[in-house]
Amino acid sequence: MSIPVAPIGRIIKEAGAERVSEDAKKELNAYVVAQAETIAKEAIKYAAMAKRKTVKADDIELAIKNL
Repeated sequence: MSIPVAPIGRIIKEAGAERVSEDAKKELNAYVVAQAETIAKEAIKYAAMAKRKTVKADDIELAIKNL
């Protein structure tokens, strides 16, 4: 799974960078995807504990707080 690299580049530029290398975009992309997967897995556990198949925003928020 991956997030398109262009939006990652825009995020870095919006943070103040004048120019961004492709390697920098790819590195941040890999980190963001890994963190998102970790959060998603934790949120799925909270949804399951609540006997739901649907992951809700509250599950995501709880997962972020508890990681």
